[in-house]
Amino acid sequence: MGRLSWPFVPGSFPIITRAEGAYLYDDTGRPILDAAGGAVVTNVGHGRARVAEAMARAAKQVSYVVPPFPTPERLALVDRLANDWLPENLTRAHFTSGGTEANEAAMKLALQFQQAVGESQRTKLVGRSISYHGTTLATAAISGHPLRRRGLESALPQYLEVPTPYPLRAPEGLNSDLLGSFYVDQMRALIEAEGADTIAGFIAEPITGSSGGAIVPPEGYWPKVRALCDELGIILILDEVMTGFGRTGLDFGYQHWPIQPDILVAGKGLAGGYAPLGGVFTSERVGAAIESAGYQVMFNTFGAHPSACAAAVEVLSIMTEESLVKTASDAGDYLHAQLQAAFCDHPYVAEVRGRGLLAAIEVVSSRVDLACFDTERSVTSQIVAEGLARGVFFYAGGTGQVRDVICVGPPFTISRDQIDHLVATLKASVDTVIERMA
Repeated sequence: MGRLSWPFVPGSFPIITRAEGAYLYDDTGRPILDAAGGAVVTNVGHGRARVAEAMARAAKQVSYVVPPFPTPERLALVDRLANDWLPENLTRAHFTSGGTEANEAAMKLALQFQQAVGESQRTKLVGRSISYHGTTLATAAISGHPLRRRGLESALPQYLEVPTPYPLRAPEGLNSDLLGSFYVDQMRALIEAEGADTIAGFIAEPITGSSGGAIVPPEGYWPKVRALCDELGIILILDEVMTGFGRTGLDFGYQHWPIQPDILVAGKGLAGGYAPLGGVFTSERVGAAIESAGYQVMFNTFGAHPSACAAAVEVLSIMTEESLVKTASDAGDYLHAQLQAAFCDHPYVAEVRGRGLLAAIEVVSSRVDLACFDTERSVTSQIVAEGLARGVFFYAGGTGQVRDVICVGPPFTISRDQIDHLVATLKASVDTVIERMA
């Protein structure tokens, strides 16, 4: 380590010198199976030469151009999204440098829309108790992630919070449909107590990402949330930074239910890890109102960077050409079957959950009463470290309150043999850590 310390808070990760397919390679040449896809980012796999070549062409042609100026790369990305990916109700696009900026832009758009249509009293936004939307003060504040707010609490803006559906730890005696109503009724109660005409928007992940560890809500939940937002005039923002672009086995995670967002946020899978890029897509109703009011939708300096847009065009083209959303669905079915086989009766694993190639296990000290291990044991960190020592990288999930969640989100190109290796290593890592603590 030189005189300049990076990372800011040092860790103990290996130096990665290259990556190819589903593997990372450290400075000794050791392969590490990227079972996490980085931070659940990589979809088309590492080392796609055509993506790098497209980025190089863009950098050579235009380098940097301020975001409002059209460039061939930006226009090509808009066309690709409109033709192959976005539903017809989403007609306006805004590009950022990543998911945090995209979520903050979406929050601002919801507020601007309400002002534009004369609802000036609608100044409040609602988030959920287990969630993660980003690292700025605003997105950290609306995230239900206490661990990532530590040291900032006294300075964070205040947002409203409703419970995230958590079927594993929900009240007993409720079937799936009743459980969905249970959580939506709590949401209605909070909104009505605050005054429904003061609420501008509600932001949530269709399937909770790493904060909760791939928590899938009850079947009845999302249609009821959509109906509630329509009834009360609230803009529905769906954060698909992690779940979008095929990760859950469909183009977008919300499509597992018969709903449409007013604002859709995308990130990680949009450019597949090859470049920093986020996207915000709105309905025409939202976009036209903001335009008519004459409001600015302010760009980020590096939003829609030409090389990033070029990367996204190639990544999304590969996804279509190789039918990788269908591949993610099929590989996801196999992954979940293998995880269930490995952990279905494991005394220290409460649940396997997720959709497609977004999966997680929740480790507990007792499967009977779902008691958690003490925080001081750092079980999640131990399991991730054990997996890395065995040549597989898993992603640590949880919020501090929700804990000991291990997430899996590999490239869509992962093979069945690699999935078998992933699952066997995860089981061995869990067992080793539990035995070591005992």
